[in-house]
Amino acid sequence: MAELGDGDKPSGEDVIDAAGFKQSKIIASTSINKPAEKTKAACSESYQYKMDYSCIGTCVIINNKNFHKNTQMKERNGTDLDAANASATFSKLGYKTKVYNDLTVTQMKQVLSDVSKEDHSHSASFVCVLLSHGDEGVIYGTDDSEKLEKLTVYFKGNNCRSLVGKPKLFFIQACRGSELDGGIEMDCVKQQTEKIPVEADFLYAYSTAPGYYAWRNVTNGSWFMQSLCDMLLRHSKHLELMQIMTRVNYMVTRYFESNSNIAGFDGKKQIPCIVSMLTKDFYFPGYVKP
Repeated sequence: MAELGDGDKPSGEDVIDAAGFKQSKIIASTSINKPAEKTKAACSESYQYKMDYSCIGTCVIINNKNFHKNTQMKERNGTDLDAANASATFSKLGYKTKVYNDLTVTQMKQVLSDVSKEDHSHSASFVCVLLSHGDEGVIYGTDDSEKLEKLTVYFKGNNCRSLVGKPKLFFIQACRGSELDGGIEMDCVKQQTEKIPVEADFLYAYSTAPGYYAWRNVTNGSWFMQSLCDMLLRHSKHLELMQIMTRVNYMVTRYFESNSNIAGFDGKKQIPCIVSMLTKDFYFPGYVKP
């Protein structure tokens, strides 16, 4: 299916990262009591992720712009700006960035599988930026779609031991459905053996709420990635990650509104969606306490 707007309007137009859009549609358990000693010990532990590793980590950026003809999906103009911005931003934060362009589903899986098998024991965290078409629960390679969970599974605790207990951050610029948001007016410790869930310490930062389109400007890049990179660089030395992500949400909601020549798609809004399974506060290296 085609993507809205690419090639239909001069530079500066906002388009949606949907893979399946047809323009014709527009027209018409039981709790366990812990000993008091352990409870007191837990309360005294630091609730911050350990960052004193030799490297903050690896950042993998998968940038899908051109899709196979048989998919009938349009080119994602503006996504190269997102990839470049993300690479520059995470490099400044200390990450070793790797950019991969136009990967099929199989290639996406292979890249992430290979990275998950690397030794991350000297890294504090891991970041993955996914830029592509999408729909609810899936993201697209250049040839087909795949469930997001099939891509993140490589980094779960039972598959990537060297990242156990460390933050794994996924930033996803892609549509999650075909709804439009018209907006609404408003007035202005000691080491010990322990078991943790394999799903722990993940953060999924989606560009939009479930069911909605995600907007991307063909000249400046997507609203979400512009805001994310801006807020990370502006606040990484002063705020915790979730505070930064709240500011990303604020920036997207307040400073962006769609500019489209397609009936019904102009003047629309967007809100990112942050899903966190982080278990501690995440402060980037160089954070200065107020």
